[in-house]
Amino acid sequence: MRIATNTVSDNIVRQIQQLTSQQAKLQNQVATGQRISEPSDDPAAVGRVLNLESERRQLAQYGNNASRALEISQATSSGLQGIKTISDRAGQLATLGTGAAGTASMQAYGTEADQLIEQAVQLANTRFNGDYVFAGTAVSAPPLNVVRDVNGKITSVTYVGNAAQAAIPLSEAASVSPSSSGATNSGLADFVTNLIAMRDALNAGDPTALAATQPALTTSEDLVVSAIADNGGVQTRIEASKSQQADRMTSLDSLVSSETDADMPSTIVKLTQTQTAYQAALQSAANIMHLSLLDYLK
Repeated sequence: MRIATNTVSDNIVRQIQQLTSQQAKLQNQVATGQRISEPSDDPAAVGRVLNLESERRQLAQYGNNASRALEISQATSSGLQGIKTISDRAGQLATLGTGAAGTASMQAYGTEADQLIEQAVQLANTRFNGDYVFAGTAVSAPPLNVVRDVNGKITSVTYVGNAAQAAIPLSEAASVSPSSSGATNSGLADFVTNLIAMRDALNAGDPTALAATQPALTTSEDLVVSAIADNGGVQTRIEASKSQQADRMTSLDSLVSSETDADMPSTIVKLTQTQTAYQAALQSAANIMHLSLLDYLK
């Protein structure tokens, strides 16, 4: 049975086209290092990669959350450390004032105490990235409302924030509150109130009233020290979470790579084989196409 010439040529063209396509695909894999360029290359692997990419995006968001939480925690820590420094100096002034030789000396300490009050209010009303740090979740307004006398000196403060703490997700099952607690925030107002009482006692030259302010100052300092310790624990937790997220991200990258990366030695061998087959197909086509009618008659 004879096979029509056009049938032979069609088969040859089809085979060459298939080899050309396969060769281009393998060349692309060698050039990019990726074995999947279209979903049709491996639909099952593409589905797995999409799931992994979704998890990776979610993990990246948790990483951003952790960075944001750490920044808030560090801003909180900075404010608390500043308050602690003021508290240390206030304790020294209370002790010095109690043993001062006269009213003038006590009033000199009172002048410094007035500056400590201003610094404490400034720290309590600290802002970070536009939000008030020690206001709970009422971050749009200063947490300490200040009343001044006709001379501009602070005479009283009131805490006007709230006791809530914003929770920031660190993972699918865990979140953290990087800001200070409501008790700490309102305690800062109490601390400033104690400073005002100390200043007034110093300015009045009253050692008895001054001594009466020391227990309250000590209580405020204990609160600040406790808040600093809690903040340190929160920062440690956030940093541990960031480390875990980095490890998970590395694992996900490895899984995605195993699904999409080409096996280069194997791919190069396949490319060489395809190129050889392609050249052979071209040579065979050339030989067949040169056959004439006389060759068939023979």
